[in-house]
Amino acid sequence: MSLVLPSELVVERFLPTVRAMLARRLADRGLTQQEIAAHLGVTQAAVSKYVGGDGAGDEHFRDDAETVATVDRIADGLAGGEFDGYDALAELVSLIRTLEDRGPICELHEEEMPELRGLGCDLCVRGLDPDVRTERDVLSTVRTAARTLAAIPGMPEYVPNVGTNVGMGLPDPRDETDVAAIPGRIYAIGGRIEIPANPEFGASKHVATAILAATAVDPDVRGAINIATDDGVLEAARSLGIEPLEFDADYDDREAHLRSRFDDRGEVPLVAYHRGAFGIEPVTYVFGGDAETAVELVHDLLGATS
Repeated sequence: MSLVLPSELVVERFLPTVRAMLARRLADRGLTQQEIAAHLGVTQAAVSKYVGGDGAGDEHFRDDAETVATVDRIADGLAGGEFDGYDALAELVSLIRTLEDRGPICELHEEEMPELRGLGCDLCVRGLDPDVRTERDVLSTVRTAARTLAAIPGMPEYVPNVGTNVGMGLPDPRDETDVAAIPGRIYAIGGRIEIPANPEFGASKHVATAILAATAVDPDVRGAINIATDDGVLEAARSLGIEPLEFDADYDDREAHLRSRFDDRGEVPLVAYHRGAFGIEPVTYVFGGDAETAVELVHDLLGATS
């Protein structure tokens, strides 16, 4: 794991880019290299390099509209005498805070630390927050569940044509952005399971609506996976003491429909399925307390079919 602080990116990537942008803009406004060096707190040789460079700096900032606007504002202020060093610094500090709030600094941070991807990280803005730990735990659980799923013998045969997904919600999820799943779904390719990316929140609509319906009835049921409907799997569920719940495939509001059916049952069934409809592939949802538990049940169901 690489440990990179956002401040390192500010020093190593942001500041050199902004200095180069400012140097060229101040030169365009008629300032000498010596005057520019005094404003920027660098040597005249550095200014010469900045001014002579072509497209120098990091494109994350060089092409960012907010950065361009701030640099232009500072250049105008310094060249016209309305800004001093304090004013320029205040503008840059404000800009950095903006860029750390889901901006280019965030993008760079995720590139340098892939562990942050999918977290919707706002650590720089919000500070240490126990909710972030919960989000990380959910993402980790879904990641492990997906890898476990890929290793289940015979699993590719039960992946629907539209793909499958495994997801898990945060405690008391409000909407699909509180449910983590695999972006782009999981597919069976060449007899093996293909997991295209690490889990992210808001990555799945279908499995998320099933999880939201389940947690609305039983907050302890936060994980689910969809697989192809198969009579052998349904019989395997019954042999394990699980009575599958059949529901309609053709409905407008999936979450509301599932919640109503769960309410009718008086609980969230571990297995719920539909037989499909025109343009709708038959699908079975397998539920669990978390994503790993749901996948473990899939493993048991497939094992019981053989």
